[in-house]
Amino acid sequence: MANTKGVMRPLVNFPEDLWCDRFLSLPFNNSEFESYTKQVEAMKETVKDMLVVSITDPIEKMHLVNSLCRLGVSYHFENEIEEQLNHLFITLPKLLDDNDYDLHIVALVFQIFRFNGYKLPCGLFSKFQDGDGKFKEQVMGDVKGMVSLYEASHFRTNGEAILDEALDFTTKHLRSLANQSSTSPHLREYIENALFRPYHHSMQRLEAKLYISFYEKDESRNDILLNFAKYDFNRVQLLLQQELTVLSRTQDLKSKFPYARHRVVEGLFYALGVYFEPRYAAGRNMLVKQTCLVCFIDDAYEAYGLYEELQYFTDAIERFDISSMDELPTANQKKLYDTLLHVIGEAEYLVQKEGRSYAIPYTKDERSKLSVGGSMKKMSQHLMTRLAMTQILIGMEEADQNAFHWILNSNNKFLKALQICSRLYNDIVTNEDEEKRGFKTASMCYMKQYNVSRKEAIEAFRAKIGDAWKDINEGCMRPTMGVPMQVVRATLNYQRL
Repeated sequence: MANTKGVMRPLVNFPEDLWCDRFLSLPFNNSEFESYTKQVEAMKETVKDMLVVSITDPIEKMHLVNSLCRLGVSYHFENEIEEQLNHLFITLPKLLDDNDYDLHIVALVFQIFRFNGYKLPCGLFSKFQDGDGKFKEQVMGDVKGMVSLYEASHFRTNGEAILDEALDFTTKHLRSLANQSSTSPHLREYIENALFRPYHHSMQRLEAKLYISFYEKDESRNDILLNFAKYDFNRVQLLLQQELTVLSRTQDLKSKFPYARHRVVEGLFYALGVYFEPRYAAGRNMLVKQTCLVCFIDDAYEAYGLYEELQYFTDAIERFDISSMDELPTANQKKLYDTLLHVIGEAEYLVQKEGRSYAIPYTKDERSKLSVGGSMKKMSQHLMTRLAMTQILIGMEEADQNAFHWILNSNNKFLKALQICSRLYNDIVTNEDEEKRGFKTASMCYMKQYNVSRKEAIEAFRAKIGDAWKDINEGCMRPTMGVPMQVVRATLNYQRL
């Protein structure tokens, strides 16, 4: 508790902002940006020709699609990739059956199709198993195939026992391989990265940066793709830095809310994890502002406001009307409420300008649900996830009314699985700190109910997360109830953060 002007407030000693003011005046090198842009545009047509015309072998084409995705440049060719995969999804299964392709190729093809929403049957891995349903020992010598099978197994859905077995089998043997002195440093790093964070669960922009460095050391690399990826990554990086500078200036609210955490940098990191593509710049801008706003409100409840004051503020959020500001008891609350109205007003203007006014009622409904009951810490995780989904969809022109219905449908197993993962991931990371501050955590309740240790509780949570990912994967498979794949990917990216 802290005494501010004679009032005892529950202030929390949040750590200082790590970034300070370093991004307020970050210079933008326009000539460097134009140079990268020219290189990207020139090479883009060459890569497109490789994808559509010059490469005719289906397996080679799948390798190309995989490289485009892993290098973070597939967004340039969304329509072309979908057209190619639509055709290959019809022809490749028979080709895989009729030919004796190795484990790496089969797993790679499986992974690419599942990553893009095509449910290729997992039975194609049965030829690598013995009569007892165990993977044959000889596949352990195929390190590249083992890594590919490990990555492919993370696309499993409910009832796919062969992929459950594949995950256990590859995890065990890859861990052993990573610890062997005979394993090259480059291969060891690649294996350890996959074990730490499989590609399907990774933040795509970070994975692209990492994969560029791995791909550069690959003797079979395509130098055109490598250079294209480097130029594009640097170009997008400059754009994101410029966005950060603008946001740091407009969201510099430390003087207004000195008690709160100021997380503009973290907010943009979160937003680009959802959609990094340049065309979503306006969406990222709104998402960062709304994320910072949620943080301010959360801290107002937990780290500054008094119970009586917060009752007024909760009522004002539920009414969501400018006239409610006059009833707020403190100047600080009035500043916060004014900021809330301004940020939400910006979002509403954005969707109205795009002809998507239908999105406004969804966001208002989720905000009002979230405000009921006071402290956001007490809100159930599913409401926080629903609010995050509406904030994400606001910034996407592809998100039509059907997309909002889909993601907010109470019977949507995909959304329920996201909620489970968010809650359990959050508890795994924060449970000890939260308990020190006097909050009850899910792990604490689990330990008490089942009389187990904290480590055992965390292991149980990770198993539940693994099961939830099966529902997430199922929800990403086509057809997605008429919802554009861009929307599906963005909501999936939320889980990857």
